[in-house]
Amino acid sequence: MSDLRKVSSNPHIRAKDTTAKIMLTVVIGLLPATLFGIYNFGLRAALIVAISVATTVLTEYIYERLCKKKITVGDFSAVVTGLLLALNLPVSVPLWIPVVGGAFAILVVKLLFGGLGQNFMNPALAGRCFLLISFPAIMTNFECDAYSGATPLAAIKAGQGVNVMDMIIGRTAGTIGETSMIAIVIGACILILAGVIDLKVPGSYIVSFVVFVALFATLSGRTVNGPYISAQLAGGGLMLGAFFMATDYVTRPVTKKGQYVFGIFLGFLTAVFRIFGAGAEGVSYAIILGNLLVPLIEKYTMPKCFGRGGERS
Repeated sequence: MSDLRKVSSNPHIRAKDTTAKIMLTVVIGLLPATLFGIYNFGLRAALIVAISVATTVLTEYIYERLCKKKITVGDFSAVVTGLLLALNLPVSVPLWIPVVGGAFAILVVKLLFGGLGQNFMNPALAGRCFLLISFPAIMTNFECDAYSGATPLAAIKAGQGVNVMDMIIGRTAGTIGETSMIAIVIGACILILAGVIDLKVPGSYIVSFVVFVALFATLSGRTVNGPYISAQLAGGGLMLGAFFMATDYVTRPVTKKGQYVFGIFLGFLTAVFRIFGAGAEGVSYAIILGNLLVPLIEKYTMPKCFGRGGERS
C-alpha cells in the first residue's frame, strides 16, 4: 500500500509564485510612475492615490464581510486596481472622483462577476471609462498649478508643436501616472526581470501602434516623421496601458498566438482613436474593447490537440 501513488487533479507542478507576490511586484513596478507623478503634480496627487487605494481596498473588504465571503484584500489585487485608477486620473479631479471610480471598479466590474479571475475587463480601466463617460468635463480637465493648456496629444491633434524630450521625461500635463515615459519603462523593466510579464502583448501593441498610426496619419494628410512618432509613443497612456493594463493576466488571452493578435488589435484601435477620433487619446477604450474580444481571440488561437478529433502528426 505504501507504493501506491497519490492521484490528484492538475496542476501537478506548482510554482512558488502566489497572487499576493505577483500583485505586490506590480505595485513595486508602479512606484516609479507614482513617485514621479507626486513629484510632478504635488501632494494632491499623493492624496488622490491614497483615496483611490483606500476606496478599492475598503470596498472589497466591506462587500466580502457583508456577504460572509473569504476576505481577499491580502492578495493586493485591490491595491493594484486602486493605484492604476489613480494614475489614470488628472490631478485636478475632485476628491470624490476616485471614490466613485474605485467603488465601481471593485464592486461592479470585479466582485459582482465573481472576484479576481472572473472579471471580463480590467477593473481599473473600466472604472476610468465609467468616469470619462459620466463626468467628461472633469476627467478631461488637466489644468493644475504645475501646468496649463492642452496636453501634448491634444496639441499634436491640433497641429501644434510639442517638446518630445519633456514628454519622455514627464514635464507635461496629463494624468498622474502617464506623463513620464522613463518612469513607466523603469517599472516595466522591474516586471519583466521579475518574470511577471513578457513582451508578447506590450511589444506587439507598441510596434503595431507605430505602424498603424504612421499609416493612418499619412492617409489623413499629416506629416509623419521621427519626432511625430516619438511624441505619439511618449504621449498619453500608451506606455502605461501597454505594460501595466494590457498585460493583466485575467483579461488578456492565455494563448501565445492570441496575445500577439490581442496586441496588434490594441495597436490598431489606439491608432484609429487617436487619428480619426474626436479625442486625442484612445488607450483605455482600446484595451476595454480588446478585453471583450478575448474569448473570440482565444477560440481561434487555441492550439489543437493531437489524436482523435485533433490534428495528426
